Amino acid sequence: MKGGQEISKTPSSSKRSQLSQGSIDVYAAQCTSCLKWRVIDTQEEFEEIRHKVIQEPFYCSRKANRSCDDPADIEYDCTRTWVIDKPNLPKTPQGFRRSLVLRRDYSKLDAYYITPVGKKLRTRNEIAAFLKDHPEYKGVSVSDFDFSSPKIMQDTIPEIVELKGSANKKLKIAKDEI
Repeated sequence: MKGGQEISKTPSSSKRSQLSQGSIDVYAAQCTSCLKWRVIDTQEEFEEIRHKVIQEPFYCSRKANRSCDDPADIEYDCTRTWVIDKPNLPKTPQGFRRSLVLRRDYSKLDAYYITPVGKKLRTRNEIAAFLKDHPEYKGVSVSDFDFSSPKIMQDTIPEIVELKGSANKKLKIAKDEI
C-alpha cells in the first residue's frame, strides 16, 4: 500500500512445520510516520483501524504509552506468515465474527462469518438468507460483510512450502521434513 501504511494479520507461526495453519495470532498496524509495526490488542480494534485507515491514518501515538521513539512491537520477518489486509473494509457487525482460514498450500485465506448463533456463513447469499430468516438483525445489511482475502506476503511463507505452477498449485514438502 502506498504511503507506508499497511495493516496486517499474521497467521499462527508456533507450529509452522505443521501445515494446517488457520488462525490469526497477531494483529498489527504500521505507523504512517515511522513505519514501525504496532501490535493491535483485539480483532475489534484492528477492524476499527482498518475500516478508517485512509481517513484516519494509524500513528504510534494511537497506542497507549507508545511513540515513534519506542522500538517496534513486532518486526516484519519470516518467523511467521504475514498477510496484508485491504484498507477501509467494513467493520464486522456487532455479534458476528469474521474468520480467516489459511489454505494448506498457503495460496490464500478463505473468509467467512460466524453468526451470533454460531452458524458459519461463507457467501453473500448465505448472509442474505440468514438475515431474512432472522429479522432481529434488521439493522444489519449484506453490504456490512466483505469476503475479500488479505494478500499473503510470499517472502514470509515457510521454506518447506513450494508453490508449483500458477494454474495448478500443489503443496510440496521438502523430503527432510517428512
